[in-house]
Formats: sequence, structure tokens, C-alpha cells
Amino acid sequence: MVFFENEKCLKCGESLGFDPETLEIVASRQMGGAPRLSTGGAHRNCANREEHQVCNWILSEGDQNSLCLACRLNEVIPDLTINGNRERWYKLEQAKRRCLYTLLQLGLPIETRKDEARVPLRFRFLGDTPNTPPVLTGHDHGAITVNISEADEDERERRRLKLHEPYRTLIGHFRHESGHYYWDRLIANSPHLTTFHDLFGDESADYKEALQKYYEQGPAEGWQNRTVTAYASLHPWEDWAETWAHYLHIVDTLETAASFGLRLESGERKNDRSRSRTNHDGGGLMNFEKLLATWMPLTCALNSINRSMGLPDLYPFAITDAVREKLSFIQTVIETEATRPRAAGIKSPRTELMAATN
Repeated sequence: MVFFENEKCLKCGESLGFDPETLEIVASRQMGGAPRLSTGGAHRNCANREEHQVCNWILSEGDQNSLCLACRLNEVIPDLTINGNRERWYKLEQAKRRCLYTLLQLGLPIETRKDEARVPLRFRFLGDTPNTPPVLTGHDHGAITVNISEADEDERERRRLKLHEPYRTLIGHFRHESGHYYWDRLIANSPHLTTFHDLFGDESADYKEALQKYYEQGPAEGWQNRTVTAYASLHPWEDWAETWAHYLHIVDTLETAASFGLRLESGERKNDRSRSRTNHDGGGLMNFEKLLATWMPLTCALNSINRSMGLPDLYPFAITDAVREKLSFIQTVIETEATRPRAAGIKSPRTELMAATN
């Protein structure tokens, strides 16, 4: 069995790497002194794997870059002279690469170089320093900043409790902040803006004022019926980013479940072996209603399993009709705007799960 972060096979010892061109973990063998993919193409390891052991992505042999696609997006990395920062960086990279995988899988545009038309996506991993304001995790014109203290579980849990959040993870930060980036890319000044206003509200509302009101007075009354989290009620931009993050949670978790061959049976039909298979239609994303019809029983099962182990719910959120409509809109935007070309052999987005028939 091979996992997303593996650098070598634990059974045979072969070197492994993730190829962002094929979106697959591949094995390499020494052939004529040059490392080659098991599929036949020459490749190199990312320099951040060779020098710092924080990456397992690979580059094609002809690529002039020393860093892989994921690491080229880094604008600032943690100060590695500080004890513990390499370990924090490794955790940040794990979460970042899982987020990037889903973005690539969905065919979303990722630029690594700035031009006149597009702002590149980039990452800044910063730590607090004495006599300076604390580093705030956030997004600004394509730059996603993450305070590296979020990589410390005790500090992240302290912040979660202080902010009364049911969930706080590194991958959640990356998915949320990527939502702000793609709002600029896919919604602002686009034909989607009218529908965005109908569903999420007017983003021209004063953000600083909304932020101050949220932290002084708490979330908007009745937010549970309109937004997926309390924080989403702060402002239309945050509602979009929170909903975007949850869409990424859903498609990635369902794909993971499918990769393990996971299937569910309803209690009423547990002795009936007939099942239906849900996947995407014609290479596109799974029909949205099928997506949620698969997601809801999966989360019920996983939450119940966690409770059996005395753990918090894996997915402690409710998807109301209003949130469902917002999630559906996000899928429509992605299907309309995804531009990543797929060469021969690159798989289409796959979100499938064996589910019980009703």
C-alpha cells in the first residue's frame, strides 16, 4: 500500500515520487545510472527533497527548474536556523500539497509566474518575531500567508478553543485561503458575479467593519441556516472561502474513500447485496446531487466510527439547503472555468464511491 506522502515503498524499498503531470505516485529504478520512472520517463527529485527532506514531488528530466511545481510556489519558507522549523515546514508542505493535488485534479489554473493578466499563486510561511505584530494567516493578491505556529498541534488547538471553532487544521487553512485566491480568479469581474451576489451577498460591504462586529458580537443570528460555519457569516468573501474549502473537503474525502474501495449499506438494505455505483459522467465531475447523496451517509458513518473511539466528529458540520445551493454553485463555477489541459494518460477528476441503493 502506498500513501500520498511516501518517498519509498516499505515492501520493496523502491524510491517513490508524486508526478504532478500524471497526478500519480510513481516508482523509479536505476537504469544506466539515471533514475527513470517505472513508466519509462526520466525524472529528478525536487531539490527540497534532496536538501531538506520536506517534499516527495518530482520533475521531468528536461525541466530547467530545481524545485517541483509545489515548491516553486513558495515565496517565503520558515527560518531553518530556528529549532523545530524544519519539522513545522514539513507539516505545512504536507497540507499544502494535498490542497494543490485537489486543485490540479479539478483542473483549476495555477500560475507560477506573474504576467499582466494573472496573479500567480504563492505561499509565505512566516513565524512571529519579537517586537513585531503577530503574523496573520490570510490571503492578499495571490499570496497565502500561514503562521508556522499553526503546525504545532498544541498551539492550533489553543486557538481553536479560543475562537470556539469545531475544526481547525492545516489543510483547512490552505483550502480556505485558496478560496480567496480563486474568488479573484473566477468570480470577480466575471459573469458569475450576479449569482454570487444572490447566494453569498454583496462583497462591497466594509470588510474591516464586518470583522470587528464579528469578534465583538459573535456570528450573525441564525447563521446555522445560511452558512456552513459561524465564521462564514462574517462577510460574503468569508462565506465563499469557507464553502469553497468544504467543497474541496468533500471531493477529496470521497476520492480517498473510493481509492480504498469503501462502500456503504443502508440499515434497511444491509442484507441486500445489490448496489449502485456513482462516479462522474463523461469525464466531468460527479453530478452534484449524487455527490451529496454519497457524502452525507459517508460522514454519518465516519462520525459514528469516531464516536466509537471516543474522538470528535470527523465532519462536525451541517449542510442546509442554503449551503447546498452554494456548494452547487461552486461546482458549476469549477466546471465552467477549469482550464488545465489534460494530456493523454492524465486522468479526469474522479470522485466515486460504492454506495447502497435506496
